[in-house]
Amino acid sequence: MRLHWSPRSPYVRKVLVAAYEAGIADRLELERTVVASTQPNLDLLRENPLGKLPTLTLPTGTSIFDSTVIIEYFATFVAPDCTLLPKDPADRLVALQYESLGDGLLDLLLQWLGERKRPRDSQSEALLAANAVKFAHVIDYIDAAVPELLARPFDIGHVTVGCALSYVGFRFPDLRWQEAHPALASWLADFCQRPSVLAVPVIDDQDAPIMPPAPRVGGLSQRSE
Repeated sequence: MRLHWSPRSPYVRKVLVAAYEAGIADRLELERTVVASTQPNLDLLRENPLGKLPTLTLPTGTSIFDSTVIIEYFATFVAPDCTLLPKDPADRLVALQYESLGDGLLDLLLQWLGERKRPRDSQSEALLAANAVKFAHVIDYIDAAVPELLARPFDIGHVTVGCALSYVGFRFPDLRWQEAHPALASWLADFCQRPSVLAVPVIDDQDAPIMPPAPRVGGLSQRSE
């Protein structure tokens, strides 16, 4: 399977962490693919009409996107014994809810980052303020949920929330949310020490080499935090 990859995409990182957790990372071929909002990648558009990362292309030529659907494919067809997507409907709903929360936080962060990168006199103060308010509420919500995150077996909800919080540190170190949320900061520190997460660092360098898959860490999804 060929995964269109970038060293700084949080959604790609989510997929790769999930692949390591499921023990299938060595079945992925990483293809370095550059995308930009103002420069559509015509080669990628032939496989994904949205021109976005991540995109997974199967040996048959079929393409799967986005991260949520790719991980659903992994858990259903490639590694059905993994526990990233719980089989119990109630547990699965909770996992998907946290996945949605993490994805939503990433969406917010990317919009916020784009606005911050605009020339100062072109930035929308209202949009910047709205994103700050939403971010504060998301952090408070996740912080209150730390006991539940610790009590549940590790699943796609943990992966997505962890990747999103890590992206905050990568792009928004000035926010310093950890000081007021020590429990969540401790949870994230533990998340960042998982072999699957250590295997997929975020690199802010479009010229960074493609990293070969690290040794398989399959079976991690069977363990609790």
